[in-house]
Amino acid sequence: MTATPQSATNQSAQNVPAANLPGRPGDPLRGRHVVLGVSGSIACYKALEVASRLVQAGATVDVALTPSATEFVRPLAFRSLTGREPYLDMFRPHGTDGEAHVELARRADVMLIAPATASTLSRLASGLAEDFVVLTAVATTAPLLVAPAMDAQMWAHPSTEANVATLRARGVDFIGPVAGRLASGRVGAGRLTEPEQIVDALRARLGRDGGDLVGRTIVVSAGGTREAIDPVRYISNHSSGKMGYAIAEAARDRGADVVIVSTVSLPAPTGVRVVSVSSAVEMQAAVQSACADADVLVMAAAVADFRPAASAEQKLKKRAGTAGTTIDLVENPDIIGSTPAKTKRGALLKVAFAAETENLIENATSKMASKGARLMVANDVTATDAGFGSDDNRVTILDDAGGRDDLPLMSKYAVGHAILDRVRPLLTAAPASRPAK
Repeated sequence: MTATPQSATNQSAQNVPAANLPGRPGDPLRGRHVVLGVSGSIACYKALEVASRLVQAGATVDVALTPSATEFVRPLAFRSLTGREPYLDMFRPHGTDGEAHVELARRADVMLIAPATASTLSRLASGLAEDFVVLTAVATTAPLLVAPAMDAQMWAHPSTEANVATLRARGVDFIGPVAGRLASGRVGAGRLTEPEQIVDALRARLGRDGGDLVGRTIVVSAGGTREAIDPVRYISNHSSGKMGYAIAEAARDRGADVVIVSTVSLPAPTGVRVVSVSSAVEMQAAVQSACADADVLVMAAAVADFRPAASAEQKLKKRAGTAGTTIDLVENPDIIGSTPAKTKRGALLKVAFAAETENLIENATSKMASKGARLMVANDVTATDAGFGSDDNRVTILDDAGGRDDLPLMSKYAVGHAILDRVRPLLTAAPASRPAK
């Protein structure tokens, strides 16, 4: 297939007003120019989903394919998804002035090669630019990420290991591979990382390169705690953990190092460390440990106010003729209030949450001082279109100076950014330096 000039209607996202771009405000991929390199692997079909997700995120996506990649998936499929003509042949014009690979390399904000075969890794490591993908990678100064895909024996071969080490030393980020069933039918390391995680890895890299929270560490709690009555039953609440995970994702996208202390099993955002806990006592220990070297604590978890004074070792049985069972309860620790206000990095900025069913502002305001919080996020959990289990939320953000922001219904990811927009000016001290990743 011969490449043809771009259609005049295929405008770059940089030329489109931000309000008209697809994707979520705050997404670091929105309005960015991504070059997607595709090399010849049976996993090529997953590159189509990667391209689609990038476009949906609001990125302009130019695809470059090796000749062998076109044997697995047709360029027309990428053109249909991106609205842009793929780059195939180094020796044919592509509607640009000068050499197409140089122009493409200059425009890129980030370059991703997915899948990257053993042969492609070898050519990248040696600088052997024999196809459009490696040629562009050699020419660009943008961040380069590669997602390998190959048989486990190939991934473990000494030459592949040496090439990977060389590329890592040059600053190339590797996404996977992961262990799983391979095209050969065997199981092992070498499977292409799933498209959603690949795209998330791009977000994390762009956030680290230019986000306003680079160098900061943010701890977020998520989910409702579970307080054991016996090995089978527990006391809990309706919290899904989605709000905490959305805040963590937003913080990751702004360049922060993020730790989630979680009671739920939601998929972890790529690049975010998850500490799994169950009870309030476990959460308290995990939060305080993570906050020892943190800048911000966002206490989005719904912590049970009480727990059984003792948990039965065996399942409690219902006995005929008894009127009921009494369970003695004791108060759970105040996790955010008991977390030290000073860390290795200085003052810990605390953000608390108040999930209320009545007197929202009054109850939230009274809680803020007792928690030692600079910000309080209050939400009415009786709302049917927001809150527990929903992907959206409607909150009021209060601050310790008496300020109040009533936010409309929006996605929990957008709420996360709204909270972080108010956190950022309160972080007055410069972040401590961290080792390069």
